[in-house]
Amino acid sequence: MKKYLLPLLGVIAVGFAVWYFTQPAESEEAVQLTVPVKQGEFLMNVIATGELQAKRSEKITGPAGMRSNQIYQTSITDMVPEGTMVAEGDFVAKLDKTELDTKVKAALSEMDKINTQLEATRIDTAIEMRAMRDQLINMRFGMREKELEVDQSKYEAPMVIQRANIELERSERDLKQLEQKYELSQEKARTQVAEIMANLSQQQVIVTRLQELAQQFTITAPKDGMVIYTRSWNGKVKAGSQIQAWDPVVAELPDLSEMVSKTYVNEVDISRVRKGQEVEIKVDAFPDNTYTGLVVQVANIGEQLRNYDSKVFEVIIQVNEADSILRPAMTTGNEILTDVLDDKLFIPLEALYKDTVSFVYKEVNGRAVKQEVLSSWSNENEVVIVEGLSAGDRVYLTPPTNAASMKMEPLAQMVRDSAKNFLYSEREERRKIGDEKEAKVKNEGQLGGGGDDGGFMFMF
Repeated sequence: MKKYLLPLLGVIAVGFAVWYFTQPAESEEAVQLTVPVKQGEFLMNVIATGELQAKRSEKITGPAGMRSNQIYQTSITDMVPEGTMVAEGDFVAKLDKTELDTKVKAALSEMDKINTQLEATRIDTAIEMRAMRDQLINMRFGMREKELEVDQSKYEAPMVIQRANIELERSERDLKQLEQKYELSQEKARTQVAEIMANLSQQQVIVTRLQELAQQFTITAPKDGMVIYTRSWNGKVKAGSQIQAWDPVVAELPDLSEMVSKTYVNEVDISRVRKGQEVEIKVDAFPDNTYTGLVVQVANIGEQLRNYDSKVFEVIIQVNEADSILRPAMTTGNEILTDVLDDKLFIPLEALYKDTVSFVYKEVNGRAVKQEVLSSWSNENEVVIVEGLSAGDRVYLTPPTNAASMKMEPLAQMVRDSAKNFLYSEREERRKIGDEKEAKVKNEGQLGGGGDDGGFMFMF
């Protein structure tokens, strides 16, 4: 008997082991399908990526006289690396002088032409005046001869005397006309020379202005600071970039004592963002550091930016702390705390379902019940439940297998109406709190506050 007992017990033990390990007993996965309804402080937030900028900065610009000298654009041939610390007067950038040098050469060539014209006019005038002076001398001698002839003719016949007087009068008239012509020729010569001199002076001003402008094509720092490349519609302005006469900004010297994070919030979330809201800021370059901030600007008008699927609104967040390691253009992760609600019931968003009404699958005595609920506020992960659940209840994260055949447990109409009235009252209360926070923030710049209700949402 003992001979067969031991093998039999072995077979039974193996069979039990196979049965035990192949049974669909409750696994960790099954346990994780339900979660408890949480109660406590509910945080609503908006997550947005931003970029650090100095709150104030001084622009380093190219020559202001480019447009007046008809140079409408030029390129940067050399520039210090971004982040370079410079002192006042240090070299920052150099601009291409090709077009400017061409204009200087053209202006100098024009000056040479005017000088040549001036010299030629002076020579022509001198020759003309000398010839006229010789004529005047000769005519005066001729008139003296006519006077002698008149004196000698007084003993002649009356006809001869009359002819001599006529010749004398003609000579006097010719001399007077020549003297007038001489004076007019002198005035004409002076006018011609003055006109040429004015052209020469004007051209000299142009040359001087261009030469002074050429000195400004080497750009220096207006004060001490760190050089940060500015941005244009075509990206960062750096060596090889074009600068325009109407916007000759080359770089900036930021004031690193006060920083802001410039970010863009999509149009879905912008209604939840208002001035005065607190922000938790993290910098990608220093993941272990956390900073606090305050929303100081919210754009009223959205814009379509590259790499964004929908319209976005610019939001400016002031960084409360000053830290020497923070630099412009660093990427930030901004968690904008849009509101804080006390003593709320909330569940994961995955546990809330919606058909004609909102509902959850609640666990009751180990089985699932399809329960209608009223929900309100939500954040990225969770949603507040106003009616339909209690603290300590558990809800399913995934529908049970018999979900299609389950009947809804509805809420009483009186409960619905009471909950709606409460929600509207709470909405107005949260709006007033948001208005008070916004009123404490100064209007920074041109962009005003946006958002209307702090992120309120009904889900019935």
